[in-house]
Amino acid sequence: MGKAVAPLGSRVAPTSGVSPQAFTHRTSLSLPPDFSLTEWKRFGKQLFLISDSSSWWIGDWLVYGQEKYPARYRQATEETGLDYRKLRNYAWVARHYRVSERHANVSFQHHAEVASLEPFERAMWLKRAARKGWSRNMLRQQVLTQTAPQEEPTERALVQMHVSTEQGDRWASAAGRQGRELTEWIVLCLEQAADLQGAPRP
Repeated sequence: MGKAVAPLGSRVAPTSGVSPQAFTHRTSLSLPPDFSLTEWKRFGKQLFLISDSSSWWIGDWLVYGQEKYPARYRQATEETGLDYRKLRNYAWVARHYRVSERHANVSFQHHAEVASLEPFERAMWLKRAARKGWSRNMLRQQVLTQTAPQEEPTERALVQMHVSTEQGDRWASAAGRQGRELTEWIVLCLEQAADLQGAPRP
C-alpha cells in the first residue's frame, strides 16, 4: 500500500528519527540551524524525488480524469491552475508507460525524452541512462547520435526563417551554452517540440 503524503504544516525528517527536522509550509520550507551538510544533501534528494514523483502522479491523475470524466475533464484541469500544455505533456508521457515500464532510477523527464520510441527501445535507453548516470540532455544526445546513422538517406528541405536580431542573438547564446552550433540547436529544439506534440517519427 502506498505511503501517505505528509500534510503541509507538518514536520518532515529527511532520514532517521534522530535527524534534525524540517518544517513544511504551503509557501516555504524551514530548516533547523544545525542542519548538517550531509542532512541538507539527503533532504535535497528527497525533495527531488517528491517533485519527480509528482509528475507521474499528475500524469496518472489526468489520464484517469480523461477516461472517467471526459465531459468535465477540461474544467477540472483548469481549476488546478497549471498550464494546460504542461498538463497535456504529463498525461502524454504517463499514458505511454505502464507502471511496470517506468524506471525508478531515472527522472520523469528521461522518460519523456524516449516516450515516442518503441517500448523495447525506450526500455534499453532508460536502463542505459540509469547505469551510466546520464542527465536528460545527455540521454537526448546519445539517442540522436545512435539513431541518426541508421536512418535511410532522405531528401533535405531548405527552411528559411526571418527573425529579429535580438531573437537570433538569444538563440545563439542558448546554443553556445550547450556547446552546439545554432543550426544544430534549432533542429534539436524542433525535434523535442514535435515529440511533445506526439508527432510520429519518420
